[in-house]
Amino acid sequence: MSEIRFGSLSWDQIITLDNILNEVVPIHGRGNFPTLEVKPKDIIYVVKNQLIGQGIIVKDTRLNGSTASYVLANHNGISYKDLDIIFGVVTPSDQEFQVVKDTVLRCLLDFLPKGVKKEKITLKTMKEAYVQKMIKICNERDRWSLISLSNNTGKNVELKFVNSLRRQFEFSVDSFQIILEPMLDIYYDKNAKLTKESHPVVVAESMYGDFQEAMIHLKYKLICTRKPEEIRGGGLLKYSNLLVRDFKPASESEIKILERYMCSRFFIDFPDLAKQQKKIESYLLNHFIGEEKSKYNYLMTLHTIVNQSTVCLMGHERRQTLNMITLMALKVLGEQNILPNTENVTCFYQPAPYLFAERGYPIYYVTPGLPPVFFQPCHASPFHMPNGMF
Repeated sequence: MSEIRFGSLSWDQIITLDNILNEVVPIHGRGNFPTLEVKPKDIIYVVKNQLIGQGIIVKDTRLNGSTASYVLANHNGISYKDLDIIFGVVTPSDQEFQVVKDTVLRCLLDFLPKGVKKEKITLKTMKEAYVQKMIKICNERDRWSLISLSNNTGKNVELKFVNSLRRQFEFSVDSFQIILEPMLDIYYDKNAKLTKESHPVVVAESMYGDFQEAMIHLKYKLICTRKPEEIRGGGLLKYSNLLVRDFKPASESEIKILERYMCSRFFIDFPDLAKQQKKIESYLLNHFIGEEKSKYNYLMTLHTIVNQSTVCLMGHERRQTLNMITLMALKVLGEQNILPNTENVTCFYQPAPYLFAERGYPIYYVTPGLPPVFFQPCHASPFHMPNGMF
């Protein structure tokens, strides 16, 4: 029996989608550039139409990832940050990706406030003012580009232009894509209205495969994936994030195997300590804005997984990575004023079987002139180790 990948949104879900597409999202400019006030429905519509005008074939537009999950299960405590929009495009050459980039930047000019003189503003200037990051991937299996527009609160508008992408999800709960054309048709048809009696059929697809199975995972906040070794970074950082947000593995026995695959792929993609640290810091920056108190629990969760499930590293490499993560956790505590000073800190990893035999959490020595301190993963406040414990 083949999997059913598609499902239709209910009226309540359509209302949630409508609210998201009509919400004004600020795109913050750098320097003296003004903030752009943008509704997602407007930028999607304008970009799509101008791409078509430039000869780019746009198959469809979709709301992707955590925002789509929020639409489908917002009553379940699901949250989202980035607005992740996918444009399904046919782009046979690198030149057309250049056309896509220029088209998006040109569209941003239309959202500048009235009174701003646009004539002398170049596309390069618009990129420097409003784009947080740009990515382009072109190889035999994957052909896509990403333009992320800046938002100081972490709610970036991410425009992804996909010709082909082998792996479009990490876990089943963020594998949903909602096809937006029926909503766009309603918005820009002067004679159409969005009502319960005459609302369009809006369809979502689970890139994980079985739509109903993925919905059960979302409803009960269960973690499940397939072939994490295909995911860049193995999904390790996202997996740790789900655990911190009270998601639970769908299968305790399978997750231990999957954790090993996640760790192995992470260390393949980020083989040295500097790359690992840069990736983790970037993940914290992009996913924990306004959630500073969650960073410590996240890092300690990541530490536990790396400690228990890494089988691909030499002992000293593993210890280096664990030390790096614990130092990052210590720095987070310092930034929250839980520690008096984190400028002069030396961290040594060693198991603490007499305290937490099952997990082997680290012990920290804080210098200069301070007694040893042990940090519990579930508590923000440290307590001093009694004399003689070493």
